[in-house]
Amino acid sequence: GRINSNGLRTFLYGSMEIRAKLPAGRGTWPATWMLGANIATAGWPGCGELDIMEHVGYNPLWVKGSIHTPSSYGNTVNNGDYKLTDCESAFHTYGMTWTPSKIEYYIDDPDHPYYTYSPAVKNASTWPFNKPCFFILNLAIGGDWGGAQGVDDSIFPCSMQVDYVRVYNYK
Repeated sequence: GRINSNGLRTFLYGSMEIRAKLPAGRGTWPATWMLGANIATAGWPGCGELDIMEHVGYNPLWVKGSIHTPSSYGNTVNNGDYKLTDCESAFHTYGMTWTPSKIEYYIDDPDHPYYTYSPAVKNASTWPFNKPCFFILNLAIGGDWGGAQGVDDSIFPCSMQVDYVRVYNYK
């Protein structure tokens, strides 16, 4: 399943938070992310992609935040991992603080980011994040990363439970 705000609501800078409990099981691939609203003209990765949270069920103790730009995309070098032993049994807040100069990812506490992206040179290749983006929240099953070790059919039904999505304006 997928929730997508493209064409409905876009955002430029601020703090984005998604409070969710992630599904358990090999083959799950939940994600909360943003894409540049200019994707129709700039294409991907030119529009930029902000992966606030990704998790794969075969690696249950870790969540990841990643940033895709023309200078690094796909298996991007712009990412951070966070060990979270109870992401499948408890709700956590997956957040991003996005300013004109940097992007920080955090879990539960914005004062303790686990990954910061702030390239020294900000141009179209490294920083397409000076334009509005839209939200995507999804639970994929399988795929290149989520299904890399197969899908355990005994996990169904499964869900990513979302308590809220909040956006705080940039000051």
